[in-house]
Amino acid sequence: MAAPTEVKALDNYRLCVKFSDGVEGIVDLSEFAGKGVFALWNDYREFQRVHIGPDGEIAWSDQIDMCPDAIYLKITGKKPEDLFPKLRELMQYA
Repeated sequence: MAAPTEVKALDNYRLCVKFSDGVEGIVDLSEFAGKGVFALWNDYREFQRVHIGPDGEIAWSDQIDMCPDAIYLKITGKKPEDLFPKLRELMQYA
């Protein structure tokens, strides 16, 4: 799986993210703003503190992060089974 190499906060709760396989794009995270743990983003400066965490996660603090796979899927429009073919096998038995 590709790892994020760069992340930058943009206006309106959007991120520009680049991945190690050359994929890059903009993802809109406004649907999360102000909800649950993402209430932190009510102070927009907190959203702007986005960075790549020590384990490759897209993070804002040591308590708030997002899985880079989910961001990758949003950018590419792919489904989980496109990235993880073994899921197709598991789905056959579900």
